[in-house]
Formats: sequence, structure tokens, C-alpha cells
Amino acid sequence: MPDYSDLIRVFGKIGLLSFGGPAAQISLMQTELVDRRKWLGEKQFLQALSFCMLLPGPEAMQLATYAGWRLRGVPGGLIAGLLFVLPGACVILGLAFGYVYFGDLPVVQAVFAGVKAAVVIIVIQALSKLAGRALLDWQARALALAAFGAIFVLSVPFPVIIAMAALIGLFRASTPPDKPLPKHDFSTVKTLRTILIWGGLWLAPVVLLWVSGSDLLLDVALFFSKLAVVTFGGAYAVLAYMTQEIVQSYGWLTTEQMIDALGLAETTPGPLILVTQFAAFVAGFQHSGPGLAVLAALICLWVTFVPCFLWIFAAAPYVETLLAKPRLQGAFDAIAASVAGVILNLAVWFSLHVLFDEVTHGTYGPVVRFADFSGFDAGLVALAACLFVGLRLSMLSGLAVMAGLTGLLHVVM
Repeated sequence: MPDYSDLIRVFGKIGLLSFGGPAAQISLMQTELVDRRKWLGEKQFLQALSFCMLLPGPEAMQLATYAGWRLRGVPGGLIAGLLFVLPGACVILGLAFGYVYFGDLPVVQAVFAGVKAAVVIIVIQALSKLAGRALLDWQARALALAAFGAIFVLSVPFPVIIAMAALIGLFRASTPPDKPLPKHDFSTVKTLRTILIWGGLWLAPVVLLWVSGSDLLLDVALFFSKLAVVTFGGAYAVLAYMTQEIVQSYGWLTTEQMIDALGLAETTPGPLILVTQFAAFVAGFQHSGPGLAVLAALICLWVTFVPCFLWIFAAAPYVETLLAKPRLQGAFDAIAASVAGVILNLAVWFSLHVLFDEVTHGTYGPVVRFADFSGFDAGLVALAACLFVGLRLSMLSGLAVMAGLTGLLHVVM
């Protein structure tokens, strides 16, 4: 069993190098924890991954937390989880400051034109990968199309889509003959105590903000707390719902700013869900300057990631029992299928805002005019497709090329 100094060194390294999204982050953890140091067995690691995919929230961060818990209990889980998140959170905070102070400069806007084109292809690639895993039969494809229609045409809230998909999955899952469930290593009293402690930590700032009467910060705390409960399927899935709410319901950011936020989050280590921190910072800055912006970002981080520790520390002792329940797996499979439809909505939504100068919101989804089509931006999207799909550049390399190219074109022209 590693000591705390080894744990800090290894998970610190993972946190600093965790670029490229959950697939790359999980691969890095497998290399460091399973292949190189043998701290976890292959079966243990895969079981942990399956368990984390059943939970709301960023699966890679929760996998790191679970691995730390498995190795050194709750202190180990805290070390691993925090080191996975904090490097990226610090980078995002710095980028957010730069964005709000310099984002309106013409050269910076030109750079972001390339980033936005790249984001369209990145989201489409994420959709393609998820569809390959989740849409294996006609029922899954039907669920995906229904989810797309519900959110794109009818504006059905993302939590409702997730709940309906889970219910469908529960009822259509086959149940094998009864067999003994694996034994768990748990104490009911200890589990309840864990839930009370971490649930209290999660809700404490919400209660304080409610008492203090800070409207914006309370809205941030409540909204991102709700988001933490429904983030099944990763950040790309929840981004569609998040964009819809932040842009249309709260008016904190524009769709273009949300695309910028995703592009910046793609360039930082740590979970992609750190895009929420960026959004909260910009919302706070536009409301009342840098002081409120930092507070909003910190509150967002708290209510986004404290629930992750709650899920892991409360449910980790039940892993084998949970994974042995076919109806639970059926619910997850249905959620994964519906998430593909939600990400398709995100891809269409972002594409329209990149390719058209003006997008209005009609009764049944976004409305565009052909006269507003931007041939230049379409060319940038095509170039991004060549870089990511044709040349298979990494996410960071592709973003750097697109940003550098559009920045150079601005200077030259």
C-alpha cells in the first residue's frame, strides 16, 4: 500500500498531465496505477470504472477519488480527487481573468473564431465515440432520436430526459435467475454518517447564501448543485442543458461565450466539467466585477465537486453489489443512449451559432436564415475536420493550430 507522499506525488502527476478528456485521463490512470505501480489490479480498475460511469458527475475525477479511497481510505480519496481537479481549476481561473479583460480585442476574437470551429468538430467526435458504444440496437437508437427531439424541438429539460430514460431502462432490462449477490463491506450507520457529513458540506454554502440574500450567488449555488445531480454521460451531455439554462433562462452568458468556455476548458488539465467554473466566473464578472466573479467560481467548484466525494465515499463499499444488478445496468444503458441524442442537440446548436451570424429562437427550436450563413466560418470548420479527422491531430494540437491560424490571418489581413 502506498504512503501519503507517494499518493500525493503520483496523483499530482496525473492531475497535471490529465489533458485530452476522460478517455485520455482514464488511460493515464490505468498506466500509472495498474501497469506501472500495480497499486490496483486490472479487474479492480475496470470495476471501479464501471461503477463511476453509473454515477452523475465527471467519471475520470470520480475514478481517481475511488482509487485513492481504495488505497488509503477517505484521506486518500480526498488527496486523489483534489489533485485531479485543482491544477485545472487554477488554470481555468487564470484563463477566465484573461478572457474577461482581453476577450473583446479584435485579435483575441479572431483567435476564438478558430477555437469555435474546432469545438464543433470536437463535439461531433465525442458524439461519434459515444454513439459507437451506446447505440447498438434499434431501441437505443430510438431513445437517442427521442431525446434529441425532446430537447431540440420541445425544449424538455435535461433532468426530465434522464429520468424518463432511466425508467425505460429499468423496465426493459432482463432479470436473470436469482443468484447470491456479492458480499459488501459496509456499515449502514457509517454510510448514513457519510451521507450526512458530505451532504451537509455540499448544502452549507447554499443555506448561507439563502440567509445572506445574495441573489446571483444563490442562483449559482442552486443551479450548479442541480447540475451536479444530472451530469450523467459526461460534460458534453450536460453542456446542452447548461447552455440552454444559462443563455435563455438566466441570461448570464451568450451562446458564443459558452462555445469559448468549452474551447478553453479543452486546453486545460482536469475534468471538462470545469467549464462550469468558467461560466460562473464570467457571469459574476458581468454582474459586478472581479470580486463577485471569483466568489461565483469558488461556489460553483464547491457545489460541483463536493457531491462527487459524497457519491464515492457513500457508495464505494457497495460497488460489487451495485454492478451485479441488471436493472441498474439497464437504466444506465438507456441513459447513455439518450445522452447521445442530447449531445447531437449540442452539436447542432453549436454548429448553427458558428456557421450563422444570427440565430433566433422559435417555437420549435433555433431558426436561421440562409442570408446569415458565414462561408468563412464554414471553411474554418472544414479545416478543423481535416486536422482532427484527416490528420488525426490531438485535441490540444488541433486547437493550437486553429487558434494560431486565425490569429495570423487577422494580423496579415
